Amino acid sequence: MNEQTIKAQIALAFAEIEKLIPQYLQIEEDRQISNGNVAVCIIDENGSVHGKMYGNDKARQRQSYKIAWTKASQVWLTGVKTGEYEKMVFNGIVDENANGIEAPDLIGWQGGQPITLSNGTKLSVGFSGFRGTTDLEIAEKAFEQL
Repeated sequence: MNEQTIKAQIALAFAEIEKLIPQYLQIEEDRQISNGNVAVCIIDENGSVHGKMYGNDKARQRQSYKIAWTKASQVWLTGVKTGEYEKMVFNGIVDENANGIEAPDLIGWQGGQPITLSNGTKLSVGFSGFRGTTDLEIAEKAFEQL
């Protein structure tokens, strides 16, 4: 997939995420975490980084993006969801530094995942601002709409 097509697909995903955020803000546990100040970071196969922040609190958006980038970059390095990779490290299946990730940069909670587009293009996606399971769900739903 060429770079312009990837950018277009990612822009569509960002628009879908924006549509999904209000419904998740209705869930008290998700709203309490960041009050809708969330962020998504996507690293494509070429190593280009794409990001979007949502909400009204710039400081909180910045913090969410920092976490989203860390999740996405960990997936980019490992090819594995963030929560699953931590289990692999702590069960001795993978050495902690095997993929260039050193503590405390190892993200163990959910929210980072590889997503493959219908044409086979692989993206490393990090989302932050809600509960980890919600972060994963929003990204999955957004890309399903493409």
